Formats: sequence, structure tokens, C-alpha cells
Amino acid sequence: MTSTFPDLSHPSPSSSPVVIDGVRLAWREAGSGPPLLCLHAIAHDARDFDDLARRFGGRRRVIALDWPGQGASGPDREPPSAARYASLARGLVETLDLRDLVLLGNSIGGAAALALAVALPERVRGLVLANPGGLEPVDRLARVATGAMAHFFEAGAHGARWYPRAFAAYYRLVLPAAPAAARRAQIVANGVAAAPLLAAAWRSFGAPEADQRALAPQVRCPVLVAWAARDRILQLRRSRPAIRRFRDVRLETFPAGHAAFLETPDAFEASLARFLDEVDAAR
Repeated sequence: MTSTFPDLSHPSPSSSPVVIDGVRLAWREAGSGPPLLCLHAIAHDARDFDDLARRFGGRRRVIALDWPGQGASGPDREPPSAARYASLARGLVETLDLRDLVLLGNSIGGAAALALAVALPERVRGLVLANPGGLEPVDRLARVATGAMAHFFEAGAHGARWYPRAFAAYYRLVLPAAPAAARRAQIVANGVAAAPLLAAAWRSFGAPEADQRALAPQVRCPVLVAWAARDRILQLRRSRPAIRRFRDVRLETFPAGHAAFLETPDAFEASLARFLDEVDAAR
């Protein structure tokens, strides 16, 4: 299922959906050239990358996937997790026969991108991780934090009256910078509907298999870690040891809350352009 980036209102339905492991997946596409596959955070959707598509569509085929139950994609029979999303993304990559691929993933999308880069080294030429999951230890602190967040979203799923206002306040912390205001409003408007999905995802973040630190030294391609340094939950200090284990890595920080490409787009896009130049030179 595809839609074009110039329509920024919502992903358009398609009469020819792509089904991967029983899930009807949608994506947005623009531009031409080597593919840049963008994987969004939980309860977001492919619209996160509309501006990137406009900026890089002249040099990249920019593809942004909607995860199951988000955007225009259909529901999944399995609960959300980085492993499940990596499997679905791999199915899309293989179905579309994407090669010379750069992956860009945020949050759970970053964890999925990391796993995909390890699984398909012959296809992936570069990896961009924007505040990815998977690089922190799943220790007692992580289990307590993810459990508390899951309870918060479960309350929303059960219809707590206070939840819509609390979710809006929470997202002012997640995406605090002014350039992300419009996107934040769209996400907040869908907060109640997304609560069950968010609760299930946060449960997965506290599971032992959410710890993907061992994958870092297995990544063969260059890596750009673009960290929103004001993240209240995914803290850079807890991920630094894993980041150091990548073979070829550059770490850049941004004054943002969770997604530098939404909150500090000019600085992020300049960093991404430099990284893509290096990937292209290596090709």
C-alpha cells in the first residue's frame, strides 16, 4: 500500500495492499535513487518523515512505513515489539527488493532498524539511529520504568477520564520543540485510540529480548546516531556503552526531546546529508 508524500493530511488507501506475514502494510514514497527506508516510533506514523522526503527526494527514494495498526496499515495478530517490527520491515525490503539501502529508525523503529541491518548486511549500506530502543540494559530500572509507562497507557485504554489531558502533557515532554508542534498535535489527537497499542509496546520494552546491545558490534555498515539529548526516558548515558561498540559510528546530539528530525529539522537534515555523502562515496 503506498501513498505519496505531497498529500500531508493522511496516508491514502490503496486497492493493492502489500501483505507481509498476514499484515496489510502501508507506506509513503517519494523521490528516486538509492532507497532510504524510514521507521517511526510507536503510535506515530509515516507522516513523521514528510519533511525529510521533501528534502532528500532528489537524491533518495524515500520510503516511510506505517507499522501495524498505525497510519493506514492494518492490525497485527501479534503484539508490537522491535523483533516483530524488524521481521515485518524485512518482509517489505525483500518484497520491494530494496538494495543499497540506508535505514533510518526512531525509538522502536530504531531498534527494528538495528536488527534489520544485522539481518541483511548485503542490502544495508548505512544505518541512522534516532534515539533508538535496544541499546540500554534491560535491568531493574528499565523494568520499573517500562512497567509504569505500560500502566499509564492501560489506564487510557480502559477509559480513564484524566488520560487525554495527561497524554497531551506527556507528549509536550516527548516532542517539546516548536517545529514539532503540528506533528505533536496529530499524535495527541490519536492518543486514546493508540493507548492499547502503546501499553502492549511498553510491556515489550521491559522484556529480556528488548536488550539488543549485542547486535551493535555485528553491524557492518557506517552508523549515525542522532540523539535528542533532552529525552526523559531513553537517556544517552545509558546507551553510550553500546554505541561505542559499533565498528564505524558517529554520535551527534541535538537539543530535542525524542526525535531530532521533527524538533530540530535543519540541524538533523544537515547531519543526515553529510552522512549520506559518505555512504555514497563509499558506494
